[in-house]
Amino acid sequence: MSFTDADVAELYDKLNPWGGGDAAFYDALVDEARDVLDVGCGTGQMLIAARERGHVGRFVGLDPDLASLERARVRSDVEWVQARAEDSIWVAEFDLAVMSSNAFQFFVTDDELRKSLRAIRNSLRPGGRFAFDTRYPAAREWEQWPLAEIEVDGLTVSYEVESVEDGVVAVAELTSRGGELLHRDRASLRFLEVGVLNEFLVEAGFVVEGQYGDWQGGPITGESVSIVTVAGVASVS
Repeated sequence: MSFTDADVAELYDKLNPWGGGDAAFYDALVDEARDVLDVGCGTGQMLIAARERGHVGRFVGLDPDLASLERARVRSDVEWVQARAEDSIWVAEFDLAVMSSNAFQFFVTDDELRKSLRAIRNSLRPGGRFAFDTRYPAAREWEQWPLAEIEVDGLTVSYEVESVEDGVVAVAELTSRGGELLHRDRASLRFLEVGVLNEFLVEAGFVVEGQYGDWQGGPITGESVSIVTVAGVASVS
């Protein structure tokens, strides 16, 4: 039985519906902004939800995955752009850029991270902000992934950690039905320590306005699983 890219995008929405504490955090930021760039927008759930709440500003969703964007294009009042973050060419056009759902971790190499952060920085107006989340390395969340097995619509989704090296975790998501493997989706995710993360941000022209260990604005502690960051555009002296 074939499992298409469109099937993968649909399954993602079922496994990751927009809602909960992370959605409330980002929704509040989006509602305060006029023009929003969603980097790594996937199937566009965040921007679609904002439109349904009545937001009338300019929305742009950016993602390299065509199947996800095709699913997002159910809404024609959002600009859906197929590209990587580092390839974006907007200059001072947005009040807010967002990367939700740990999409920031797909910037694996230093070069990709620097180019992407600079492009995001360039897209923001003076006073603009960049909000994103990434998993906290000390929590070692990848050790729990192989223990998770999710059942949805007759499908079984499980995970294999293939390697852990220099802060980069290679993981495979396996989708099967009745014991038959339908799809293997591989990804590499970078886990950055707070200090290193902030050095990259400062280098790109950001200043960290807030950094939290949970979605309620609590501090980063030994119990945290996330680094939630809001960075502003640094003023030029």
